[in-house]
Amino acid sequence: MAKKSHRDAPRLQGKQPAGVEARPAAAKAPVAAPSAGEKLQKVLARTGLGSRREMERWIEAGRVAVNGRVAHLGDRVDGRDKLAVDGRALDIAPAEEARCILYHKPPGEVCSRNDPEGRRTVFGRLPKLKTGRWISIGRLDFNTSGLLLFTTDGELANALMHPSSNIEREYMVRVMGDVQDDMLQRMLEGVMLEDGVARFTDIQQIGKGGINRWYCVVLMEGRNREVRRLWESQGLTVSRLKRVRYGDVFIPSKVKQGQWTELERTDVKSLYRMAGLAPKELARSTDRERELMERQFGKRHGGAGAGRGAAKRSGPKPRGRS
Repeated sequence: MAKKSHRDAPRLQGKQPAGVEARPAAAKAPVAAPSAGEKLQKVLARTGLGSRREMERWIEAGRVAVNGRVAHLGDRVDGRDKLAVDGRALDIAPAEEARCILYHKPPGEVCSRNDPEGRRTVFGRLPKLKTGRWISIGRLDFNTSGLLLFTTDGELANALMHPSSNIEREYMVRVMGDVQDDMLQRMLEGVMLEDGVARFTDIQQIGKGGINRWYCVVLMEGRNREVRRLWESQGLTVSRLKRVRYGDVFIPSKVKQGQWTELERTDVKSLYRMAGLAPKELARSTDRERELMERQFGKRHGGAGAGRGAAKRSGPKPRGRS
């Protein structure tokens, strides 16, 4: 016959037997309140350091600290917390203060924050931020002009720049050489370059023919000098190149080279939609920022009149909004 355990014995009611002290009932463990703030990896991704997945790997590797202690996956943080990666403090912009601007890059500027050769960088003309930093959504090479997008939301920037995003980029290109139909067809079908196959999804001639011909071309990725290399693969030379569209965002004609403008809310929503992210509330530029930009632009171009004159350069107008 199986022995009964003490759990099977009936509970005694009333007084405890002599010599046995009554034990107080065990207190119920308090229910933990949900942690406030945002997930740490989400906040880190917003700085532009990398995707959420990559930030999770950094946290697991012990590279991230919160308030002086090594962080762990599952940590949440808010604006009062001090974050550091590899011992370097991070300046975190609040999530509700995401901003997106469009910059009209002139030729002769690099897209890095600092240039060892001392060349002018695109970041030198952007408005100064109290918190966070500007993150470039893609790049343009030194001699290419046109549309560049910047945001303070690193998660948005990383999602848009991911190879799987498949976002159209449209360029105006002036080509020197005898352009034949079979060359255009090859560039539409795909050309093997040193870093893989590249192709345009659309090529349209604009303006008149001659030694220099203008085309609008569209491609779905942003590899280094890809537009130029595609034309060079056909023995042709690109003499001017300007990006005029990124996804649904066109460069406005009112924004001259060296100037920036805050993106319209509809354009920002379009960027978040293309990235597969929920749109955020936006902070807008201040009157002071716009005043500084106009003053800076005027100094570099000899006043407003020179700025208007610079807009009269030859070449066809890009397709899109004015």
